[in-house]
Amino acid sequence: MGKSKNRIGIFQRMLNWTERAGNALPHPATLFALFALSALVLSAIGHALGWEVIHPGTNEIIRPVNLLSHDGIHRVLLEMVDNFTGFAPLGIVLVAMLGIGIAEQSGLINAIIRLLVLNSPKHLLTFVVVFTGILSNVASDVGYVLLIPLAGVIFLAVGRHPIAGMAAAFAGVSGGFSANLVLGTVDPLLAGLSQEAARILNPIYEVNPTANYFFMVASTFVISFAGTFVTEKIVEPRLGKYNGVVEEQDKSFDKLSKTEKKGLLYAVLTLLTIIIITLFGIIPEDGYFRGTDGGLLSSPLIRGVVAMLFITASAMGIAYGFTTGAFKNDSDVMKGMSASMKTLATYIVLVFFAAQFVAYFKWSNLGIILAVNGANLLMSSDIGLIPLMILFILLSAAINMLMGSASAKWAILAPIFIPMFMIMGYSPELSQVVYRIGDSVTNVISPMMSFFALIIAYIQKYDPKAGIGTIIATMVPYSFVFLLLWIILLVVWLLLGIPLGPGAGIHYVLPN
Repeated sequence: MGKSKNRIGIFQRMLNWTERAGNALPHPATLFALFALSALVLSAIGHALGWEVIHPGTNEIIRPVNLLSHDGIHRVLLEMVDNFTGFAPLGIVLVAMLGIGIAEQSGLINAIIRLLVLNSPKHLLTFVVVFTGILSNVASDVGYVLLIPLAGVIFLAVGRHPIAGMAAAFAGVSGGFSANLVLGTVDPLLAGLSQEAARILNPIYEVNPTANYFFMVASTFVISFAGTFVTEKIVEPRLGKYNGVVEEQDKSFDKLSKTEKKGLLYAVLTLLTIIIITLFGIIPEDGYFRGTDGGLLSSPLIRGVVAMLFITASAMGIAYGFTTGAFKNDSDVMKGMSASMKTLATYIVLVFFAAQFVAYFKWSNLGIILAVNGANLLMSSDIGLIPLMILFILLSAAINMLMGSASAKWAILAPIFIPMFMIMGYSPELSQVVYRIGDSVTNVISPMMSFFALIIAYIQKYDPKAGIGTIIATMVPYSFVFLLLWIILLVVWLLLGIPLGPGAGIHYVLPN
């Protein structure tokens, strides 16, 4: 018994240390402000020490540019606004959120989640909960706010342990963050950061929001089946039979009303109309949605996927909202868009400082110098593509334990690792997908995840004694199994050489 208590004590101390270390970090925006200042100082130090590397593509000698010089200070001041407004992730995330905001405020996303979960057969309930959790990532936080507590209610209603239901939903919403069948706000956000980082080495490189789409689709089913297996074979048997008593359930989890079903019908008809218009634009060889070269990869459907996401989400949300009465007039629609912008206030502040950091890193040539030296070191170690990518997954997963925001971490890591891997012959799209795996698998056990406290509150409804250790002990099996299966999927993908998304291969060749 003493040994068991000692093990629990050590585990709890590790969790406490992780929580303290994460809380000790400055606000992400402050962190980027410090990084930006560090880039300015390092540019001066590197210039003074005569750092230099040979560009692997052009054989040009690259030296640091001193941004604390006369010309450097002028550039910092004159281009600060342009750095912010021209930062690729900013505009695309704002546009995507405007459309998703309409769909969310109309109640459409809420209705879709309830429809999927409340009407699923009992023997498929776990799979549907995990699968729906993954799909809910297309919106901002609806999965956390609606699906996780709803899963507890549904599991309890069918005689199963409610915490098992919430664990399954949490695994899908948070652990499956990098899987989906449709594009969400995180896809254009990460793609924009990847593009900015790739342009440190190649100024015209484009990373599309669909860059990881094929891998995401495959991951959706792998993670859904994995989450189902862990819930039914590991988590639920461990929890045993639930004998607690809970208060009356929230009526907002009731089945859809006739009006809501009618709204969903009109939303689906709107979607079908958009699909038909799209097909007319891509099936003919001279279709209006084809690219200037007649191809699909250069078409506005792919390159302008954020605009299509905005149009589709907006149209479906408007159709649903006016049918159900959630929207009475155009002012209500605009209020829905405004509400989605309010949720991005912190993100906009963060982006201002992140944009300055990325710009300084690029102007100073520190990105290229670090990438070349890092690539040379990794190539000399000759560990191979697969071990290299597994190490990057583990690094991303470890950092995620201390820093919750996916975009904040990628804004730090992308300018370093994307150029480094490009020099080694690996595409920015591959670097991004590998990062996303690591970022997802430890979400469910990271105390720094922004909704972690909310998850504890949900579970305490059914187990008043539950705490951070309870959550992590319940979710560790998901984290381990997701990590293992995602690595296997990635290895198979790399061995077969399958594109990660439309026009997004695994390898990259430096231009001469």
